[in-house]
Amino acid sequence: MDEKIEKVIPSYDVIILGTGPAGLQAAIHAARKKAKVLVLGRPESSSLYKAHIENYCCVPGVKTGEELLLTGMQQAEYFGAELLQEDVITTAVLQDNVYQVTTESGKAYSTYALIISTGVTRRGLGLNGEKDLVGRGVSYCVDCDANFYRNAVVAVVGDGSAAAHGAVTLSKIAREVTLITKDLKVNPALKTELEKSNVIIAVGSKVKEIKGTDKLDAVVLSDGTELSLEGLFIEKGAKGAMQLAAFLGVSLDPEKFTHIITDRKQATNIPGVYAAGDICGRPYQMAKAVGEGCVAGLSASNFALKKKRKETQA
Repeated sequence: MDEKIEKVIPSYDVIILGTGPAGLQAAIHAARKKAKVLVLGRPESSSLYKAHIENYCCVPGVKTGEELLLTGMQQAEYFGAELLQEDVITTAVLQDNVYQVTTESGKAYSTYALIISTGVTRRGLGLNGEKDLVGRGVSYCVDCDANFYRNAVVAVVGDGSAAAHGAVTLSKIAREVTLITKDLKVNPALKTELEKSNVIIAVGSKVKEIKGTDKLDAVVLSDGTELSLEGLFIEKGAKGAMQLAAFLGVSLDPEKFTHIITDRKQATNIPGVYAAGDICGRPYQMAKAVGEGCVAGLSASNFALKKKRKETQA
């Protein structure tokens, strides 16, 4: 006789990745629908955080992005959403299309509906020769390319969870790993994991030059130190939305693979997965992000609550 498989009961109705204007507006609308909502991410990672806004309808004068995001976070919490300032490292699909996300501290949360609103990564160092060496020693994705660098000497550049997590991952594959960071800002648990690894941490450093013609040979740091490398991974900010979406099978735009495809309800091709904001394409404007966040919040909460009621009545 087959064993009965117990259903996975999600810890949240809706989980939102990103604390920019799209994610916060989604949280406000989903929470107002009485869905149990969790918002994950760091507000300072939003492209709005350091911006100044003077073209948003009904908000007079010039406002700082930090001020607007703080207000949005307070509104989301007022309506019942929970906010946790941690980056998401992985996403996964569980039984019955329940989604699970794991944060940099190693905590896992499950949900009926997921909204990806992490924005677009302004990745790259902008150095001469950088783009020419992509695929020949330079990579923007540890999860994608780590296995190509077994027993190699590599470095990771970045200040956030993607860089720290990437360095830890590479430490189990490569021969030598250096994390080049100007000011590392990660969860204490991830920082402890990093410090326990054999990663060489170069704090206060910055890559000022990339050397190599047909392949990467070395990088020169801001203090003049030259590191001979076989691989350089550029992992700026939080885990890239494209990587998180790819884990779930979400469809991307077919030409550049830089944006998530959604319908007018902000739904992706995966049931229960939605997207909003810059990650859905241009124009990169707060007004568009807020509008899409509103739609995504309503759509995701409706989907989640309907599924929850159906399972409760079963």
